[in-house]
Amino acid sequence: MGARSSATRPRAVGRAAGLGLGGATLLTLLSGCSIADWGDAFGHFGWPSRGISLQAHEMYDLWIASTIAALVVGFGVWGLIFWCVIRYRKRGDELPVQTRFNMPMEILYTVTPVLIVAVLFYYTAIVQTNVDRLSKNPDQVVEVVAFKWNWQFNYRDGMGEKANTVASTVGSSDVIPILVLPVGEKIRFEETSRDVIHSFWVPEMLFKRDVFPGNVRNVFEVTLDKEGRYVGRCAELCGTYHAFMNFELVTVSSGEFDQYIAARKAGQSTQQALVAIGKEPYATETSPFNTRRQANTWNQPETVAVGK
Repeated sequence: MGARSSATRPRAVGRAAGLGLGGATLLTLLSGCSIADWGDAFGHFGWPSRGISLQAHEMYDLWIASTIAALVVGFGVWGLIFWCVIRYRKRGDELPVQTRFNMPMEILYTVTPVLIVAVLFYYTAIVQTNVDRLSKNPDQVVEVVAFKWNWQFNYRDGMGEKANTVASTVGSSDVIPILVLPVGEKIRFEETSRDVIHSFWVPEMLFKRDVFPGNVRNVFEVTLDKEGRYVGRCAELCGTYHAFMNFELVTVSSGEFDQYIAARKAGQSTQQALVAIGKEPYATETSPFNTRRQANTWNQPETVAVGK
């Protein structure tokens, strides 16, 4: 027994050293790159990008970190499987001992999954809480009104249904509605629908929320941190022209936004106010759907004669 123990002890020490070295190497590699670097290197692991809001950054980091953790666990499991296949492959007709067990290993593969799930749950709960958090005094309040098949954006002077609209933008079959918002400010969205369920979605925000008819007003807040133009969409199947229910989000600096709102309050249209702050007056990332309506036809090719 003593000889056997002395012979196996170097093997155990060697395996532990190998695992420790592998873990240290993995930690070194992970610490040398940020979450964003890993996301960029591997195509964001299926997500569009890091996002354009503070909330989107948190969700993105959680996604990338969770994916890396899952890959580490996966490669570890696959490595152990192939190691067992090679190390303990059949060498004869003698049946191996069926009652042998390793108590430390039993505890390890029972406790480790529980710890992994607990850690993932902890960070998921934190990020979800931050994404759903509402401030007492948001900097801007926008009422989102959805209808078949377009959008209306009302800039409000307060929260709730009793607040007043100071400026409004309504889309049509000919003009894509443009939602102008500032970066670096807390923006509160209050959603309502005039007919069926829609869904307010800007892919670069990595977030969407359904818009319900009736007395239900879904609310959420974001803090944008990147200027630009982004296409917004309806993400809930709402009818014939659901796929063409687009809008355009234009994020600008706080100074430009104040100038834009002042122009709207002065009676200028959305397009005139956009020109006043040096922006393109119409949507540049998407275009209206050509309904091709004629006297006695509906959505027919332009070559179809009227009345035919």
